[in-house]
This record gives sequence, C-alpha cells and structure tokens, in this order.
Amino acid sequence: MRRRSPIPPSPLPQQEGVDPVRLRLPTGDEWATVRDHLVARLAAGAGVIDAMLDTGRIVDVAGRPVPRDMAYVPGMFVWFHRDLPDEERVPFEVDVVYRDEHVVVADKPHFLATTPRGSHVAETALARLRKQLGVPTLSAAHRLDRLTAGLVLFIVRPEERGTYQSLFRDKRVAKEYEAVAPHDPALVLPRTMRSRIVKERGVLAAREVEGEPNAVSRVELLEHRNGRARYRLTPRTGQTHQLRVHMSTLGVPILGDPLYPVVTGPVAVGDFRRPLQLVARALEFTDPVTGREHRFVSPRALRAWSSYEEWAG
Repeated sequence: MRRRSPIPPSPLPQQEGVDPVRLRLPTGDEWATVRDHLVARLAAGAGVIDAMLDTGRIVDVAGRPVPRDMAYVPGMFVWFHRDLPDEERVPFEVDVVYRDEHVVVADKPHFLATTPRGSHVAETALARLRKQLGVPTLSAAHRLDRLTAGLVLFIVRPEERGTYQSLFRDKRVAKEYEAVAPHDPALVLPRTMRSRIVKERGVLAAREVEGEPNAVSRVELLEHRNGRARYRLTPRTGQTHQLRVHMSTLGVPILGDPLYPVVTGPVAVGDFRRPLQLVARALEFTDPVTGREHRFVSPRALRAWSSYEEWAG
C-alpha cells in the first residue's frame, strides 16, 4: 500500500483569521493546465479564475504565483484565498473563560458560528479568537450551532488536535445545557428522551424517524414561573439539533427557536433581538495531555428568564 505524502504547510498567511483554501490536483485526471482544472472544478467561472491567476492570488507550495499556462501535475498542491462574503458583524463578544498552552475554552455568544462554514466565514468564533489571541494555529475540538451560545473547547497545537477531539468521540466530556421554554405542569420530569434523529443535507430542520435510537437526552426541570421554565439538558449523544428536537417533541419547544416545532421565515440580517434560549452551560473533562481535571461554567444569562419583556420586545 503506497503511503500518501504529507501535506505541506501553507505558503499563504491567514486573512481575518481565515485559512486559505488548499487544493490537491487529483491523479487520474487529464488536464493540459492547472488553470483548466480549476475552471472545471470550482464554481467561480473562467473569468474569476483567470483574474485570480493574473493577479498572483493562486500559488504553489513555494508561494510562487501559478501562471495560466502551468502544466497540470497530478498530486500538486495550490492555495488561494476566496473573497470573503460581506458579513453582518455579530455585535457580541467571544469571552475567553480559560487558556493555557494547550487549550482555550471560550464562551460563544448567540448568532455567531463556531467555525467558517457557508456564508459565515470571518464572523465566526474561531476566526475572531485567532485574531484576538494571536494564535493562528487555533482549531475547534467541537462545534455549537450558530444560534446556541455557550462553552466551546479550542485546541492550540495542531499536533494535539486529534487527542482532544477524541474526548468528544469517545464521550469523555460531560456537557450540560440550559434552556428556557414553556412550562407544562402535566409534563413528568426528569426523563430521558431516546429517538432516532436524521438531518438531511439541504433541509433546515432535523426530524425523528422510526429505528434504533441514535439520540439520547436527559431533561430536568430547574424552576418555573409565569408559564415559563428553566430546564437542564444533558445530551448523551451529539446529533444535529438533538436538544431542540427533543424539547419540541416534549411539547415545550425552546423559546426563540426558528425551526422547531415548525420552520418560520428567515430572520432578517442584523436582527439579533430574540436569540434562541439555549446555552451550553457546563463543560467537564480530564485534559488528555496534562491530566488536569477541568469543569467550566458559563455565566451567560438567558434573557427570556432574566428579563422576558426585554427579550420578547
């Protein structure tokens, strides 16, 4: 079995905390030039690719601009920066809860994506923290939904990324969430929800289907008043939108949820008035590198509980 050659370091620096795109030219393809392959592979169009080549924005492993007539070489790497989308700034800060030479634990606000994806690139917790802390190698060990606030673990050293990500893969991280939702006095709690959840590509909402459960959540009532309640949610698995789906199934959908129980119209760009009332409240684990025992708690308030009129208004 032939061993793949290691990926070389990027010759381009980050822009706004965002890594350049790296492409490896595949073997088996027959293209006359690198340019022809990029035009066929990328959705940007021939004019855009030609402009990027002519201005030196696409480079090889040594950082040299790739000319239009460079011959296609299977296995060759090229790098470039995509044009960043015009993003509305999320007007809330990412708070650093803990930092050492191995990890950063941050408290992410609502509306801010964890990592670059789709139309959210520079306006992400990862890009902001890379710039804020001056740590370009920072990466995320896991993700929170863009609409969910709370604690996220980031890794400082690339060579330790797999070690920390294995904490989540092997379920060696204890996570607690808190939500504000309607209070139903007939709902018997605590209880453990078990169901099979599927999330189809291109479909906004996940759904429950028949079959072997792949999503397990414990739901506990903390307190209630004025028809609303605070709930502690403890996920045992990590399916997309799992807690939001389970709360909706119980008949107490989380306040501010635009997807459950029904998908509502998209929120206008720049409308940050009614965030989803869900926060990743606590994160507990044993550091696999240092052996330190960690428990972190977010102090972030859920406004539908602390100031409902302000949140609802």
